[in-house]
Formats: sequence, C-alpha cells, structure tokens
Amino acid sequence: MSNTPDHAHDGPQHIHRFLLLGKKKIFFYHLALYNPQSGHNYQAVFSFTIKDNGELRNMYLNDLAQHEDERVFYSLRCPHHFELPELKQGKEFGVHLERVVVKPNGDRDFQQMTTSETMVECKPEDVLSFRKLGDLPYPDYLTYLVFGEGDEIHLAHQLAARPNWDEAVTVSTGGPIDPATLKKVPTLVIESIKDAHDKLEESPLKKGQQYQGKLNGNGKAVDFTVGRQGWWNYTSLNS
Repeated sequence: MSNTPDHAHDGPQHIHRFLLLGKKKIFFYHLALYNPQSGHNYQAVFSFTIKDNGELRNMYLNDLAQHEDERVFYSLRCPHHFELPELKQGKEFGVHLERVVVKPNGDRDFQQMTTSETMVECKPEDVLSFRKLGDLPYPDYLTYLVFGEGDEIHLAHQLAARPNWDEAVTVSTGGPIDPATLKKVPTLVIESIKDAHDKLEESPLKKGQQYQGKLNGNGKAVDFTVGRQGWWNYTSLNS
C-alpha cells in the first residue's frame, strides 16, 4: 500500500462524538468505546470554544428546554477522521449538533439538528481530563469523575474495564466545590455503594436522591442530589 498522503486514511475512519453537558457553561464529554481498534478507547472531558455567534448553543438550549424531562441527550458529531489524542496539541474541527433520543427498548436514535458544520476549537488547556482505556483496575466503590463550574456540577462514571457502563449526570451539591479542584477533574468516591465490577442496566444513582462522596477518595466530603441524566450506555461501550 502506498504511504503517500492520499492514502493516509485507508484504515478505519474514526468519527468522534462529544456530549454537551450544562447550560451556563457547556462541557464536552467524549463518547468512549473499549475496543482499541475503534479509536474511541479514551475517557476525556473538554471545554471547547464553539466558533459561531451563539447559534449552536441557542439551538441546544432551546431544544433541551422542550425535552428537559425526557430521556434525550445532546452530542456534537465530527464527520471527519482524526485520532482523539490530537486534541491534546490543539485542533479545530467541524461538527454537527445532534439530538439523541432514547427509545423505550434502550436503543438510541441520533438525529442531526444542524444543516451545516460549525467549527469548534480545542486548545491544549481545554483538555481537562484524558485517560486511555484498557483493563484499568475496577475501583472498590462507585467512582465518578467530577467537573463543571459554579452550581452546575457533572459526574461521569469512571471507566475501568469491560464489562462496564458509561454515564453522565448533572447534580446539585450541598456547597460549592473549589474551582481549582474542579479544573483538575478529581474523582468522587461514593463509599455507600460498592462498584458493580460489571455492566448495569440502570443507574445506581437515582434522580432526586441525595448521596455523599469524597473527593479523590480521601478528601472533602461532598453531599449531592442527582439531577438530569445526560448520557447512559452499557451496550456499544463493551462491544
């Protein structure tokens, strides 16, 4: 096979999706797969800059307001091939906004909302958390990554190894979390719930219920109440 640039992408095309989480400040969570051949075997959190005049943000927020109480998620889909670690060096890429509707049987329907691509910029400092997946140890207790700003805090289930589940949920906390701590995307360990070391078919965190976790397992205790789920997957994640 030729090694000329014209044949640089003869292999699998890695087309990435990123969840949108938050209203005041939007954070972006990469949709991961454990399969190392997929190009998606990374758990990562970003704070991209959307390079438009607010149209995509407004479309997302307006649609979210109409589906707030439904199992509807939102993602950015980049239709162009690139390897995810490129984002750590900084990159601009085009995306479409998608509405992700969860059907009664759990299947997900990705519905493109935009008619043209919007450019997104990722600077190196926008890469808030980046972990390559592959047989990492399961934690003893239920463990989430914590990120957000102000009173909008998001939790993403820390991925370890197959079988597993992927979840993002927005919570309200009993008090503020130090902004410098949040920027480091620490873990939150919930010692009242053992980690399943398996896939789950529904979240162990129930909406409206209060829990307590410790930052990085042995730090400040954080009381939080579970709000809207922004993602759930235990099927394609493990394939």
